[in-house]
Amino acid sequence: MRKVFLAAAVLVSGTGAAAQPSAAPIDTAQGDVAVTIYNNDRALVEDKRMLNLPAGRSRQEFRDVSAQIQPETVTLSGRGIDIVEQNFDFDLLTPAALMQNAVGQTVTLVRVNPANGAEVRERAKILAANGGVVMQVGDHVEVLRDDGLPARVIFDQVPASLRAHPTLSVTVNSDASGTRPVTLTYLTPGLGWQADYVALFDEANGRMDVQGWITLTNNSGTPYVNASTLLVAGSVGNAGNQYGYNAGYPVPPPPPPPPPPPGGLVRAGTETAPRERLGDFYLYPLPERTTIADKQTKQVSFLDVHDTPAVRAYEFRNGWLSSADQPISANTVLRFSSSRNQGLGDALPAGTIRVYQRDARGNPQFVGEHRIGHTPMGSDVGLAIGQAFDVKVRPTVEERTRLSDTRWRTRMRYTLTNATPKPIGVDLIQSGLWGDTRITQESLKSERLSADDARWRVPVAANGEATVTVTFDSRY
Repeated sequence: MRKVFLAAAVLVSGTGAAAQPSAAPIDTAQGDVAVTIYNNDRALVEDKRMLNLPAGRSRQEFRDVSAQIQPETVTLSGRGIDIVEQNFDFDLLTPAALMQNAVGQTVTLVRVNPANGAEVRERAKILAANGGVVMQVGDHVEVLRDDGLPARVIFDQVPASLRAHPTLSVTVNSDASGTRPVTLTYLTPGLGWQADYVALFDEANGRMDVQGWITLTNNSGTPYVNASTLLVAGSVGNAGNQYGYNAGYPVPPPPPPPPPPPGGLVRAGTETAPRERLGDFYLYPLPERTTIADKQTKQVSFLDVHDTPAVRAYEFRNGWLSSADQPISANTVLRFSSSRNQGLGDALPAGTIRVYQRDARGNPQFVGEHRIGHTPMGSDVGLAIGQAFDVKVRPTVEERTRLSDTRWRTRMRYTLTNATPKPIGVDLIQSGLWGDTRITQESLKSERLSADDARWRVPVAANGEATVTVTFDSRY
């Protein structure tokens, strides 16, 4: 079964046992970099550099910081220095920014005659660069067209306000001249990580192999070269700027409302995972230094467990004493534990678990996925990975009688069918039993899961049918 996970590693992350071509070295002014990345699109960067400082006041530039650095979080520490002032230059050198900064200035316009290839150069004054470039050429006004004809603009110089790299400038007071180490520390959005899991389920033997991947994403506008990387699993608070972007950097649209909390956690565990902790968070250090390039997704394995117990089950949840016009598929649920002795033996950071099963030819096939939240070790987990083709449930309100001004009696019938060649069990859950709703009669003993839910464990024969009847006494 291990071969499946090696294949998945190559497919998903592009890394594996085979030798990969070496990436071109990245030119950077960074020093010894350490990055701590949180789940909520935020990271702490610590950059140790050697500076040659004169005595007294001087301005020092730190190139290749994050393009989304939060300047208010910057600290600079070093022997014998004090910070006087700091500025972040986020206006990066791009063709569009260069043209916008040239408004009111004169440039050289170079055009090529497509008939003979001869170049024609003219001086032109940039009048506007709003969704297109308007120029004055001699005694007339032109729009710089984007029609494929050979043309280019030559600028006399690069404006001092434009930077080829994100740059933080800091004015410091030094008590003496000389070279010394300093440490620049700051917070930035644009760096995040999540967990992804690949599970191979062996139903015949009731076992499952699971491999967990840490997926790093860098959209901060800067690479982090040969960085020592530490991941923090948990929800770290973020006060102040709601979206985590500094005031001058282009702000994206507000994110959509957060999705509902992930399901799958049947019972929260009470075991402490054998991992380093910081306060209420688990730490996942990457075993080796790595370069996190800008606009890159990188994957690293952190969990590899074989032959953990797992079973397939079926579950159907009915809304408030409601009928269905036709039978509805039950959910297919994969159940397992993250406990030390009878499960995965680890805490599971939030992420998506993708489940595979082998077909009759022995080939692994995708059978569903489910997102989990942060899951403590020792938890019971049930993943609803899809809807069963051959297992159906039809809830029906057979009778509803008014007992008084405030009380009603409802008689329900649940018809369960199984077209598979094996006997199964279905967890039939009736939701919405809020208030003082009582079960007065039932053909199968129920279990009250909560104030709102009751469950019946219904056996259904192979290629068979089962019926459960229940009478409810409710306020409405």
